[in-house]
Amino acid sequence: MRNPEITPVEHPLAGIRREIDAIDDQLLALLNRRAACAQQVAEIKTAAGEVECFHRPEREAEVLRRMAERNPGPLGRDVVVRFFRELMSECLALEKPLAVAFLGPEGTFTQQAAFKHFGHAIAASPLPSIDEIFRSVEGGACQYGVVPVENSTEGVITHTLDSFMRSGLLITGEVSLRIHHNLMGQCEDLAGIREVFSHQQSLAQCRGWLDRQLPGVRRTAVSSNAEAARLAAETPGCAAIAGEVAAELYGLGILARNIEDEPDNTTRFLVIGRNPVNRTGQDKTSLLLTTRNDPGALYGVLEPFARHGISMSKIESRPSRRGAWDYVFFVDVEGHRDDPTLAGALAELERKTTLLKILGSYPKAVA
Repeated sequence: MRNPEITPVEHPLAGIRREIDAIDDQLLALLNRRAACAQQVAEIKTAAGEVECFHRPEREAEVLRRMAERNPGPLGRDVVVRFFRELMSECLALEKPLAVAFLGPEGTFTQQAAFKHFGHAIAASPLPSIDEIFRSVEGGACQYGVVPVENSTEGVITHTLDSFMRSGLLITGEVSLRIHHNLMGQCEDLAGIREVFSHQQSLAQCRGWLDRQLPGVRRTAVSSNAEAARLAAETPGCAAIAGEVAAELYGLGILARNIEDEPDNTTRFLVIGRNPVNRTGQDKTSLLLTTRNDPGALYGVLEPFARHGISMSKIESRPSRRGAWDYVFFVDVEGHRDDPTLAGALAELERKTTLLKILGSYPKAVA
């Protein structure tokens, strides 16, 4: 018989769990309150005739940076940025999801970059080529497009640079994505694999791992990593090298993670749209320019940046296709075109070039 004077001791987790439940209730209320505020913003913009301008890249970048800077932990910066990006994506989608074109098929790293930049609450549209992404945004079928522009081990993607030479679209953002290759399939272990599918670049980037872990196994290059995952899902005894998005999409198990030979392999993607982006204080500007084929002409073009103290992060040349040995230069500099210092340098630059095209000023990648 229990002694009525003895009070049962509460389990130490019970109080913590009650506190977690109370916090969850507060979070739920605050999340919906924030969503309601976002709806009010959309209503005000609609009344002002700004139907096409619900999404503001500069505002989104400012929110993400502020949350990352104010984060005291223990959650990491990347976790906080990812959470608030998804929250803003869902709030924006309450009115209408953003239509975003990416280099397909579904399951590619370009789709992964689109999700990283815009969140998952978008109407993602896979297209077969970079040219078609540009045309889709130019024609208004999609509000934005995401295209790869350079890889840390493979260099620039020339199709993207060439498309900017022909297009009037603007760069509205950038995404930096660490490229992690995973081996995936329906096999229970590596011993059951007789063939590996992947894009030829991915096979090359994982050559060392494949030589060590799967010597003698056939390697077959296909059009994309997503296509490799699809084939692996349909073909017994076969595996694919692709990103996590492809594994989720095609229901494959990941047999080995991060098998790339270069752990710092990173691809930079550009976001393209029709409208300019306002300054945030942490911006980049991309330029396309041509010079006369005279001695010292390129130095004369770059000198104003140095004199105005403007940092240049990239310069790349492409044939102009207007004549033999005639080149177009693609340049990335720090700052926004509306910054007084950069505006002054650009004014000087215009007098020294035969063509100066500002491809866009946009926020630096947040994470």
